[in-house]
Amino acid sequence: MIVTQMKISLKLKNVGYAVPRRTLSNGARIPVVGMGTFGSDKYSPETVAAAVVEAAKLGYRHFDCASVYGNEPQVGASLQQVMAAGVRREDLWITSKVWNDMHGEGEVIASCKQSLQDLGLDYLDLYLVHWPFPNFHPKGCSVDFHNPNAKPYIHDAYMRTWAQMEELHRMGLVRTIGTSNMTIPKMRLLLRDCSVKPAVNEMEIHPHFQQAELYDYMVDNAIQPIGFCPIGSPSRPARDRTPQDTSEMEEPVILKIAARLGVHPAVVCIMWAVKRGGVTIPFAVKPDQLASNLKAAVEIPLTPEDMRAIAGIDKGCRLVKGQVFVWREELSWEALWDLDGVIRQ
Repeated sequence: MIVTQMKISLKLKNVGYAVPRRTLSNGARIPVVGMGTFGSDKYSPETVAAAVVEAAKLGYRHFDCASVYGNEPQVGASLQQVMAAGVRREDLWITSKVWNDMHGEGEVIASCKQSLQDLGLDYLDLYLVHWPFPNFHPKGCSVDFHNPNAKPYIHDAYMRTWAQMEELHRMGLVRTIGTSNMTIPKMRLLLRDCSVKPAVNEMEIHPHFQQAELYDYMVDNAIQPIGFCPIGSPSRPARDRTPQDTSEMEEPVILKIAARLGVHPAVVCIMWAVKRGGVTIPFAVKPDQLASNLKAAVEIPLTPEDMRAIAGIDKGCRLVKGQVFVWREELSWEALWDLDGVIRQ
């Protein structure tokens, strides 16, 4: 992937940031930092939408959306406001995702068209298969919820979903297609059988969960890693919290670097993600946090020694475990992630 610096013309507020972009395998150029729009159970659609406008004022041009977030109409209204203020559509990078209950024949295309309508756009820069399972759950369900119709990963079914992703690409409704929450065994099958290769894989990445093997596999196959939960997702739903979880905000290595640089520990996590070569999509709604996240992606004073120190604190601590997607009640969440290199059935 080629990293270039592009001076973004800030029509709304002149902060003068030169926001780096990475060139994907299809030639598209994605900003290295974006604003996540998953408000979890904590922030209303209106709050997230207001933050989109503020983020654009600060210089964000990358917004990571999804139909399941339940706020695309509100976010779309904010994007229209941003473009009316002078930001060109071609300078924006808008991502959305098809949710698990829309994997069926024709449903992926219908879901994409609905997202386009809700966002008020003619095309998406990036469209992702949100999860490789057709399993879904009610909003706000408990961690022990089990969908009796849940299924394991079935490759033929996934390829029928992916064929619709490729059709969206041919139709011009989507400029780039990709995956999310994939594993090496599943990605290996997709790369073997697809006609249009995924350009990105969105995955959980933070210093306590670096996913080095999966990360390197993606890079080796010209698939750009995009990291969610870059600061450890302090606002994640209660169903995704367990007593074993750790926090980068309490990690001595991160705290020491943050103290030396005079920044918040969250800023160090974002600096690390970008310097490592990734694209990162932190979530924030407060203007000061939005500003510090953007600045962290542009000004990266981490030293090689810092990077080596952070590489040494990986705890394998997955925060978004996906418990609600397991297809048999007796299975643990680990079954979703092919930890032994085998896709469970």
